[in-house]
Amino acid sequence: LYSLPFMVQPLQAAFETVSRGLWEAAATLRASPLDRFFSIVLPLSRGGVLSALVLTFAHTVGEFGVVLMIGGNIPGQTKVLSTAVYDHVEALEYSQAHELAAGLLIFSFVIMLLLYAVNQRLLRARL
Repeated sequence: LYSLPFMVQPLQAAFETVSRGLWEAAATLRASPLDRFFSIVLPLSRGGVLSALVLTFAHTVGEFGVVLMIGGNIPGQTKVLSTAVYDHVEALEYSQAHELAAGLLIFSFVIMLLLYAVNQRLLRARL
């Protein structure tokens, strides 16, 4: 929920770029609002949706402040990778912190590559 603004801003900007005329033309053809959204607005704003997903993912993966404040750091129950890196740095265990941070970086990079590959495949399929 704390990452919601990172999702809403790009989505709002992408949806606002879709021409109102396209929406109204589909309405004159008796398309329902849901049909208009999924057939016109969503395909035309795919770049904004991808940006929103990437920003939200990047913000959520690296977040540990909210996790520490709300969920705490209960050993064996509420451990996430970002708080584990933080714990290792506080304990001056830099080699373990480096390994976990590298794992987090690789995981994030792979997810980002997959997102962009899916987007490219969808763009090629549309052409």
